[in-house]
Amino acid sequence: MTQFKTHQADEAFMRHALELAERAWKEGEVPVGAVIVLDDEIIGKGWNRPIASHDPTAHAEIMALRDAAGKIANYRLCKSTLYVTLEPCPMCAGAIVHARVGRVVYAAPDPKGGAAGSVFDLLPTDERFNHRVSVDNGVLEEESSVLLKNFFRHRRHQQKEARQTS
Repeated sequence: MTQFKTHQADEAFMRHALELAERAWKEGEVPVGAVIVLDDEIIGKGWNRPIASHDPTAHAEIMALRDAAGKIANYRLCKSTLYVTLEPCPMCAGAIVHARVGRVVYAAPDPKGGAAGSVFDLLPTDERFNHRVSVDNGVLEEESSVLLKNFFRHRRHQQKEARQTS
């Protein structure tokens, strides 16, 4: 029963992260969204914003970490869970470790730069860090993958049209 409840909660929080990913797309950003949950309550939200903010660190995870830390007035987010629609990159993995996030749940793997097992394995097993993060993946993977694929297909189509009209 606990496993079923956890799975239901994971899906519900990941759906919220997917909504934020769609917001990123509407703003012209790569559609990645993230939420941070503590005691079954969302305390931080973020979506990709590097283009709009002119900030290469403005990934969804970083934005959610900043939001959560501000809300609880503490940079340490112990016992929290971060839900993100795409596997974190090395930069975000480092921030997650430093924030002492307890668990990361991601939807889609990132075969080009994922740092939670796809390309790098920084979160759960790197013993050089003084904090390890539990990782689960595949929650709403199909929905997240389709969103990302559609975004990049749309972007390629726009670029092709722009070249043809130039």
